[in-house]
Amino acid sequence: MPSYRVSAVVGLLQPGVDAPDVLPQAVLVAESFTTVEAFDVSVVRGQARVTVRFEAADDQYARRIGWAVLARLDELAEISGRSVTRRFGSRWYPVRAQT
Repeated sequence: MPSYRVSAVVGLLQPGVDAPDVLPQAVLVAESFTTVEAFDVSVVRGQARVTVRFEAADDQYARRIGWAVLARLDELAEISGRSVTRRFGSRWYPVRAQT
């Protein structure tokens, strides 16, 4: 099954949201749809970036999962730099809308 990841830069948290709760909430959303392979918070150019890697049968389903995770993150904090990508070999490529 193909591997996908969703990531976003997390900025200011919404009132009442604790920083340690953001990543687990994103993972819970992804787990409600599929198997989560890995997850991480990293600092890229001084900004916190949440990444959740997961399995999906196809690009369309992966986009639905990715959007659900991003929607939850958007409820918790200001986010930017959103992406849903698919792994081909050792590289990650953006998942495009089906036309």
